[in-house]
Amino acid sequence: MIPEIHIEDYTYPLPDERIAKYPLAERDASKLLIYRDGQVSGRKFRNLAEELPAGSLMIFNDTKVVPARLFFRRQTGAHIEIFCLEPDTPAEYNTNFAATDRCRWKCVIGNAKRWKDDVLALDDAGEPELAGVQLKASLVHRDGQTGIVEFCWQGGAPFSRVLELCGRVPIPPYLNRETEAIDLERYQTLYAHIRGSVAAPTAGLHFTQRVLDDIAARGIETANVCLHVGAGTFLPVKSSLVSEHPMHREPFVVSRELLCKLRDCPQSVVAVGTTSVRTLESLYYVGISCLEQGAPSDVDQWAPYEREYAPTRAEALDAIVRYLDANGLPELKVGTRIIIVPGFRFRVVDAMVTNFHQPQSTLLLLISAFVGGDWHTIYDYALANGFRFLSYGDSSLLFRR
Repeated sequence: MIPEIHIEDYTYPLPDERIAKYPLAERDASKLLIYRDGQVSGRKFRNLAEELPAGSLMIFNDTKVVPARLFFRRQTGAHIEIFCLEPDTPAEYNTNFAATDRCRWKCVIGNAKRWKDDVLALDDAGEPELAGVQLKASLVHRDGQTGIVEFCWQGGAPFSRVLELCGRVPIPPYLNRETEAIDLERYQTLYAHIRGSVAAPTAGLHFTQRVLDDIAARGIETANVCLHVGAGTFLPVKSSLVSEHPMHREPFVVSRELLCKLRDCPQSVVAVGTTSVRTLESLYYVGISCLEQGAPSDVDQWAPYEREYAPTRAEALDAIVRYLDANGLPELKVGTRIIIVPGFRFRVVDAMVTNFHQPQSTLLLLISAFVGGDWHTIYDYALANGFRFLSYGDSSLLFRR
């Protein structure tokens, strides 16, 4: 049954000065709030390893942010911003990034009403290295503020390189500033590997090699999933009833090896970030699809709430592994629209590392679900003890209730 939840019940006062506009000089110097058994305490993030259960399995999202904001101009002089969301043609990320003369993307288009049918030229502001690319954009299809855009360029460079030269890192709009040089490094995790996100999995921004070494020294095994974060992560919940809020699809990849570990894993699973949580919890419902339909399918937004599910986690994950083996596949590739709200039954994740999220957001709903509704205790402590909020803010380690 879909829960009846009013988003107005998930708000708190967040003064602008508590939003971290820039990262700290050292990634692991941020504060770490710890929530365990209903009790809250605080440490530094560099002490994270000491707080993790020995023998845990820790899961990171190794997606990499691409410089997805592009700025063009019409012959009339009007400026058009194009924000690349996900590849359209070719539809596979790596194939699209490897294109050397043209490709198509689903985009958000700023100033869309002023773009007719003309071909846009890159607004290179006189920068000679950009002029050599001669990037142009044509509108294939428009649906309000979004559309399909075809990019064409010269020089034979892959589109990934074109974005590096011509694009800007899409930092969150609530920072109320333009992208700066520091964001090129710091709005990216240390372990970012697979290109495709238009927003960083920000819980991972705190990790340094020192913290990762401490985690390994404690005997905690680590593994990666990859969920490409979409622009929907910035979208507010506009309707009072959360049931009326549409979740965006995000593609993810999980290796067969990790699926086996999770299937057989008796120890605690610690997810780094809400994107890792959504990926791991989606796996159960992908497994249900394999059990009932013989193949994996995307996870629908409200699938976890529509009925009771009898299979265990091990049974669901084993169904995915058997499907992969039968088809000679080394990894699962699928998508999810899952929304995690109070009433959700967690089947995989026992603890999570996460930042502090916006009022009235789907991420705050996820936190409330994870801590049994006790999110006020956590956020009241953070507000009273000088924690910094949102993407460049401080972190928390939450144990599920």
